[in-house]
Amino acid sequence: MSRRLTALTLATLVAASASAQEAKRIGPTASIAGGPGQKLEKMQVEIVRKVNAYFNQLTNLKGSFVQTGADSKHQRGKFYISRPGRFRFEFSLPSRVVIISNGAYLVIQDRDLGTDNWLDLGYTPFRALLQKDVDLLRDAHIIDAQEVDGTITISFEDRSGDASSRIKLFLTAKPATQIKAWIVKDAQGLDTRIELREVLATDEPDARLFDPAAR
Repeated sequence: MSRRLTALTLATLVAASASAQEAKRIGPTASIAGGPGQKLEKMQVEIVRKVNAYFNQLTNLKGSFVQTGADSKHQRGKFYISRPGRFRFEFSLPSRVVIISNGAYLVIQDRDLGTDNWLDLGYTPFRALLQKDVDLLRDAHIIDAQEVDGTITISFEDRSGDASSRIKLFLTAKPATQIKAWIVKDAQGLDTRIELREVLATDEPDARLFDPAAR
């Protein structure tokens, strides 16, 4: 995959952060609705609360991932997550791209080009999931929430209503709740899917994994 195509695919991971930085920050009152004028049903609210509880008890995970871009091409790699706020997605060769969150900033490193692109984590669509106290009902605009055949799906966007920051989460519901994939929609309406595999709970990872200055 060309560097240009890789950069475009990565742009969907952060869901048009540049446009998000232009959006007005919204106050603490949440809009709990499935669309204009539509309220979430009680069962949907309970589903979202179940997902909140899952993320709030989550500590450290590691595993592998497969990223599928809008062009249907695949990239693989390994990931580490350490809540609150930190993660690392490291793409497999020939790509030398690493995406790191240190809890304050999201950094996209292209080690072939020697570039580091820094984004304020608060302006990415992941901020609602990475903070210490996850509450999607409070901090996101819920589009839909369903539990069907043992799979939970939740679609949400930033409270600004910017569709370019929309995320759809997929979690197993049984025998235990577990994140398994998500889809991020970019400003052009194109989707990138990240599927997590071989997900394992771990002890706290080496802090250098989340340090953009460490190599």
